[in-house]
Parts: sequence; C-alpha cells; structure tokens
Amino acid sequence: MTIQIVEIIRRSEQGVTHPFICRGSDDQIYFVKGRGAGRHSLISEYLCGKLALSFGLPIADFVVVDVPDILIKASLAADTQELGSGLAFGSRSLAHVQEIQFHQLKLVDIQICKDVLMFDWWVRNSDRTLSEKGGNPNLLWDQTDRQLVVIDHNTAFEEKFDRKRFASNHIFADLLPQIFGDLVERELYTQRFQKSFAEFERACGTVPEEWWWVDDGVPAQFDKDAIKSSLTDFNKDFFWSIP
Repeated sequence: MTIQIVEIIRRSEQGVTHPFICRGSDDQIYFVKGRGAGRHSLISEYLCGKLALSFGLPIADFVVVDVPDILIKASLAADTQELGSGLAFGSRSLAHVQEIQFHQLKLVDIQICKDVLMFDWWVRNSDRTLSEKGGNPNLLWDQTDRQLVVIDHNTAFEEKFDRKRFASNHIFADLLPQIFGDLVERELYTQRFQKSFAEFERACGTVPEEWWWVDDGVPAQFDKDAIKSSLTDFNKDFFWSIP
C-alpha cells in the first residue's frame, strides 16, 4: 500500500538524514526520507524493514509514500528539494516515544537487546551507538508501554563492514561473547536468520522500481547479489566469532 503525502509540515532536527515530517492521506504523521537520502539508503531501509519484521524485531511501522510534485513546488522551504517528489520511505510517527537515553537501557528486555544486536550484525548495520558520553542509538523508548522501538537502517549492508569496530561500538556489543559462546543460542539465531533470509527475494520484488535507478539508464549503487551473499554468512564459522 502506498500512502500519498498531503502536507509537508517541517524537517526533523534529529537523525543524520533529517527526515521530513509529513502528513499522509490517512491522516497519520510520517518521517519521510526521499531524494536527499539516496537510493541505497531508501532500499536499505525498506529491505531491512521487511527482514526485521520477519525476524521479530519491534520495528516502527513503515510504508512507501508518494510525494506529489505540486507539494514540492508550492513549498517555501528551499530544502524540500532534498525530499523531492515521487516515491519515498515513510516511518510512521508514534505517540509517547523519545530517543532512548543511556540510563534507560537497563529497562530494555535482555532478549530484545540480543535480537537488535544480532540483526544489526547480520545486516551489517553499525549505526547504533550509545554510551554515557552520548551516541546515535537509532532506538526509541515508548514511555507508556515501556518498550523499545527500532528505527533507521539506512546505513545497513555496509560494503566495508568493520566487524571489529562493530564489536567495540554497538550499543549492545557487550552481549556478543555471551551469544557466540552459547551453542543453543547460535542455533536459535541461525534458524531465525534462515527464516528471514527466505524473505529477501520477495522483499526485493516489492521495492519501488524507480528506487533501483538514479536516473534514466543509471542504476542505483546497490549490489543486490553481493548483499544476498553476505546475508548467508551465518552459515560460516567466522560469522560467529569476534575478530
């Protein structure tokens, strides 16, 4: 389902890509990433969203949205050109959530922490850091339901994924040795990876066709075959070790 954007409210001050806060035809508010985010980012967000749902992560609802050209032309804000018209990625805004703070990490269920960690390890997403000194967690905390909400996979599928850096900097990196050293947990995660991997081709088939192209005849820099191959690394011994 594609939701049409009917109003561009403002640009968010949070996040690396500073998504645009928009109202959809369903009267819901969305954080929208468009042209300025880049094709690789949009495809990564969408595919990781589909894989995360299959994996069982508590990810924020997302949809493909359509930004009418008339809204861009009518906008008085110069930076709306970075949103651009056409199909974009929309993450639905949630009530009663805020970016998670370091002192709130102890409130998160340990299994959810492990799941976020292993999913990021699998899809090569290093952009989830937080310490007492700050960071960029890309995680929300629902104050009412006291639950974690996962957002932002725009930098996933890193071509030059630094496993050592990930094992040092990820928000839940301290849990890696515990998981890797437990054969039962490894087997359980292997089964979950297999289940989610089966969704990859299906998800690729539902990516908006225009996202695969930067311009007429110029393909987006997204090597689907290489990424598909990297997603099978859970079958290899090195995947289950810290460099």
